[in-house]
Amino acid sequence: MLYTNLTHLLTAADHAKTLSENENVMVICGRMGPMCIPVYGIAEELENEYSHIKFCDMEFDNPEAAVIRNLPEVRGFMGIPFTIYYKNGVVVKATSSIQSRQQVTAILDQQFGVPVTK
Repeated sequence: MLYTNLTHLLTAADHAKTLSENENVMVICGRMGPMCIPVYGIAEELENEYSHIKFCDMEFDNPEAAVIRNLPEVRGFMGIPFTIYYKNGVVVKATSSIQSRQQVTAILDQQFGVPVTK
């Protein structure tokens, strides 16, 4: 279990359901390690600001996370977390390793639009 305040995706079915029910989704797939924890924290901070995006996490070592680990967009990634951005169920951006708040918000703004209250 990841100890975050994000929506936890525990199964591939949870992942599929979340993508089908939300237009804009950010999934952070990682562990409770030094490269992942800051990215979870950034997502937790942005969740209220970017209300048009569903923020989730998925445990990297969970066999069900193969739905993320096997994406063509993550081939060659060397570090976790894998952060996947989906628009209408399609991957529009994928990053790996630690990201700054500025890097994350730049992707969110470009892929999903700037929040009205930003």
